[in-house]
Amino acid sequence: MKDEALHSSSAAEPVGAYAHARRVGNLLFLAGIGPRRRGSREIPGVRLDGSGRMVDYDVEAQVRSCFENVRLVLQEAGSRWENIVDVTVFLTDMKRDFAAYNRLWAEYFPAGPNSPTRTTVEIKSLPQAGTAPIAFEVKVIATV
Repeated sequence: MKDEALHSSSAAEPVGAYAHARRVGNLLFLAGIGPRRRGSREIPGVRLDGSGRMVDYDVEAQVRSCFENVRLVLQEAGSRWENIVDVTVFLTDMKRDFAAYNRLWAEYFPAGPNSPTRTTVEIKSLPQAGTAPIAFEVKVIATV
């Protein structure tokens, strides 16, 4: 059985000492994936004031960026978007952001017999993974 840690050369760098994913047999377990882009500390969709404090954010920009990072990790690991079987999503403001996230979910994961399962939870905060805290993170399990 194949068992290995995988580090993407395309997706945003992890904010700690961990791999982007771990493959065990034909399953691929992705770490929590945030919205930063590789080589950047900026969080897509975040507006900062003159002091560098977050004023507002666009959850759609963060969702799209997270999903792109997931796609990059999957491709480098020999998998693909259609192989996703389970998704856990973390939102910092369910009331504000769920409708936009749910609309994007339908765009990225059309309903059908191979749609992944999904769990969405609201949490108090996510890491400051760059110039501002993030409002959206995703964890994925896929087949290879």
